[in-house]
Amino acid sequence: QVQLEESGGGSVQAGGSLKLSCVTSNLTASWPVMAWFRQAPGKEREGIAAINSWKTTSYADSIKGRFSISQPIAKKTLTLQMNNLKPEDTAVYYCAATPDYYSHPPRSANYYGYWGQGIQVTVSS
Repeated sequence: QVQLEESGGGSVQAGGSLKLSCVTSNLTASWPVMAWFRQAPGKEREGIAAINSWKTTSYADSIKGRFSISQPIAKKTLTLQMNNLKPEDTAVYYCAATPDYYSHPPRSANYYGYWGQGIQVTVSS
């Protein structure tokens, strides 16, 4: 059973930084794609960053230039470095994975079958 667990969330003032981490268990696919999503109250879940096993990345315009996704250990860990945080970044952040390979990593939730439980990030003005 594949499991994903996020850590590193919390509260920060606008302009600050946070780094989210995700650790996977039993993800045995050869070329998985992993991603970060977020969901603010009353809004749809948004795919903000994705990365494939060849380290090709995809970013949403809302976070481009401020956030960076990486895989320190392929298939085992995923991070999201978040800089220059804004109040509108406040949301529950989710780590997600799919065993399928995509040359251009997708950011639509429909592609991902494995999800973490989510972690809160709060940015105050």
